[in-house]
This record gives sequence, structure tokens and C-alpha cells, in this order.
Amino acid sequence: MIWPFKGGARKQIARLEVKGAIAGATRKHVLEALKTIEEKGYPALLLRVDSPGGTVVDSHEIYSALMRLREKVKIVASFGNISASGGVYIGMGAEHIMANPGTITGSIGVILRGNNLERLLDKVGVSFKVIKSGPYKDILAFDRELTEPERQILQDLIDTSYSQFVQTVADGRNLEVETVKQFADGRVFTGQQALELGLVDRLGTEEDARRWAAELAGLDPEEAKCKTIEEQKPFWSKLVPGSQQAKLPLSEPMLDWIDFELSTNGLPLWLYRP
Repeated sequence: MIWPFKGGARKQIARLEVKGAIAGATRKHVLEALKTIEEKGYPALLLRVDSPGGTVVDSHEIYSALMRLREKVKIVASFGNISASGGVYIGMGAEHIMANPGTITGSIGVILRGNNLERLLDKVGVSFKVIKSGPYKDILAFDRELTEPERQILQDLIDTSYSQFVQTVADGRNLEVETVKQFADGRVFTGQQALELGLVDRLGTEEDARRWAAELAGLDPEEAKCKTIEEQKPFWSKLVPGSQQAKLPLSEPMLDWIDFELSTNGLPLWLYRP
């Protein structure tokens, strides 16, 4: 595809923000944006991450796309208020990482959640009759406790995902796996602590990260502008801006979080749980 004004893009820095829980909608937007950045010929990307994490697969797909893009584009990640768990994972796709001293980051690990409503269902007199093809088909069913074999199956799954996470951090930060494991136990750090651990390269603001990206791309930091790659909105939303939000009893971020909680129940997550 040939884009108009491609020459202009070569003198700008693309800016992409990953905000909130990383799930399907975020993955779709980010992957589309990364494709646009490559096709328009931006020389550098400022990746602003402000996320507590998300699902394993969505985080990994974003990371993989960043690794492909950085063969052509200089990528600097800027960690915002919180860049934890899956936020750290996608940050490993950047060549360089900058955090604010007060950024909350880390939480390297994997969590899988299920709900057990057995006692509540007993109180209201509700039970379920389950016909299944094998003993583990209803694993994490909400109307009963896990069995020990089920618990071991899920633990093995989590351990495998955790090993992948640790290896990715070790590769991305040029650290030994055993070194990463010493702090990859789910704890969170400030940006200052992350710098001392080797999880980030520098401390600074998003503006500092922009200037760094410009320098890496051979652009004048004083002149190079950022072009934020926005998510494409439906055509009707442009005609009636804000009309849908005004009718919502809850804020849009809260609704997004509720949707994330409901849609990821029983999925392995790279997610910071405060």
C-alpha cells in the first residue's frame, strides 16, 4: 500500500499508547497501529504504556509484533503511572525503556482465577447436572471446588507461562534467567527500583523518551514531532460525539474493566492485582 505524505512521516515520531487492561480490543488496535506505522515509514515509535497487564496471548501477540517492527523502526517504551505484568511483557518488545521514578512496574508472574460459588448455590438451593466427555472438561467450574489433579494441571500451565515470561524478560534486558527469577515473584517496583534491577534503561518523562527516540532515529529532538496513532472509531460516533457515553451509568474505563473481568475468567493472566 502506498501512503500519501510518506515523506512527512519519515520526519516524525509515531506515538502509540497502550492504556488499560490488555485484551482483545486493545490487541486489535495496537496491531493495526503497528502495521500503519510500518507502512507509513515512521523512523521511530514512542510506545507509551500505562497498563496493569492483561491476558497472556494478547500481550504476547503485541510483543511479537513489536519485535518484528523494531527491525525497521527504533522503539522507545515510556512507562507511565503503571506498567506492570503484561505491560512489562509488551515493553520487552522495545529496544529501550524509560520509566518515571514513581512508575509502578514489575509484577512479573502469571495468575489464573476462577470463582467458587458452591456454598452460595447451596444456600439458594441451586445445583447443576453435568454430563462431560472427560474428568477435566469442567475444570474451574464455579459450582464446586478444584480437585487435586485439576489443581496440578493448572499449576503446570501457569508454570509454563511463567517460564516464558521470565525468558522474555531475560532476553529483552540481557539478564540471566536466574537473575530475573530473583525479582520475578509478583512483587511490584518503583521506576527507580526497576532501573537498579536492570528492568528499564533510564528514568525520565514521556518528553524525555520522545527526545531519546528522535536521537536514535537521527532526527532533531527540538524539531521532531509526535504523531499519535489513534484508534479508528465507527463513523457514526464522529457524527454524534459523546452521545453514547452520556447515557452510561458507569464510566467507560469502569465498563471496560468489568467486561475484561467477565471475559477473562479462567484464562491465564499477566495482570497486576493490587
